[in-house]
Formats: sequence, structure tokens, C-alpha cells
Amino acid sequence: MNTSDKRNNKRKPWPTKKVTEQIYDQNLWGGNNNEFYSGSGSHNPNIVKPYLEVIISFLNSFQYPITVLDLGCGDFNVARQLLTFSKKYIAVDIAENLVNFNKEKFKQDNLEFYCLDISKARLPNADVVILRQVLQHISNEEIQSVLNKLKEYKYVILTEHLPNQDFVPNIDIISGQGIRIKKQSGLLITEEPFNFKYRKQLELQSTILDNNKGVIKTWLYTL
Repeated sequence: MNTSDKRNNKRKPWPTKKVTEQIYDQNLWGGNNNEFYSGSGSHNPNIVKPYLEVIISFLNSFQYPITVLDLGCGDFNVARQLLTFSKKYIAVDIAENLVNFNKEKFKQDNLEFYCLDISKARLPNADVVILRQVLQHISNEEIQSVLNKLKEYKYVILTEHLPNQDFVPNIDIISGQGIRIKKQSGLLITEEPFNFKYRKQLELQSTILDNNKGVIKTWLYTL
């Protein structure tokens, strides 16, 4: 087989939707067979509590409640605590099994769930977009597609898991369970190849993880 044949026969990445559904089906982020579980980042109080404090403070800074679009809502353990502070909460995830489960478990008048591939689908209208540890799991091509859509919103709140030492940002990965930190990299949307444009950037919160596992940072972008 020549080099051209090898390239043509190179295995294509599994679709992100199928990968994500398998993660939840097989409990690859933890949990048990009776639940959908988005990992310790959605359940560890040392991570969740300070995050919620800054997000609730932001939502409460408006005279009237605003509409939130949560892209990659996961098991909804974090987001359910923001419903009281939102006019409408639109929760989106790519995994159909997860979304169907959430629809049955979480019911509130100001809450809507949608199963969408955020890199491909047209996104709902909202005042602020939340992306909490989502982009870190997908390829640069998909990230760029999502970032292009974010230009339609006034506020974006982005949370990413990064190395807590110097690193090369934005090394590409195949979308899936892992993140760039395994390659000593992390996602910085303001750096090459993305160069995300904004009017104002504010770091809202930073949590250093134990055992040299990195740092989780949350930024607010005003567009």
C-alpha cells in the first residue's frame, strides 16, 4: 500500500455526538449505571461553589432577570442552581440520551432543553451564553465554528481547565472524553488560531486544583 492509499484509508474520527453519548452510556466521567454524570468538575464543591458565586453575582447585576443560553449543560447539576436567577434558561447538549433524561428530571416554567450540535446548529437567542468546560473537549475546527456563532451575543462566560504552568495554547485534539491538558496545552480563545475578538475581557474566577492537576478559570467576555 502506497502513502496515498494509507492516507485515504486513515480512520476518520467518530462523530462528536456519538462519542458524547457513549461517554454517558458507559459512565466514562464517573457515576453509576443509574445516572448521567458529567464528572467531578460538575460536582466537586471546591470547584462548583466559587463558580456559582460569580455567575449568580453576574446575573444579579441586571435590573431585571436575563435569558441564559447554556451550551453543553451536561448533567445539569450546576445549572439547576441558576434557574432562580434567570428569566429563561435554555440548556443545550449534544447527547440525546442525556437531554431526554434531563427533560424528565428537571422541570420548571423558565427552563427549556434542546439537543443540538453547537458547532453545526443555529443557536437560540439569549442575553448571555455560558460555556463551562465544553470547548476543551472538541477539535479546533469545531471550536472555531462555535466561536463564529458567539458574535451574535452580548455576553459570553467561558470556563476552561488549563495547565497551571506555561503551556502552548490550542494544540488540536480529536473531540472526545479527554482535553488538551493531556498534551500540556489548554484552550485560550484569544490566541492563534482563533483570535477571538471582544470589547472587554474580565477574569471572574480561578480555582487551582489539587495534585498539580491544573487550574480552572472563568472569564466574562463583553462583545
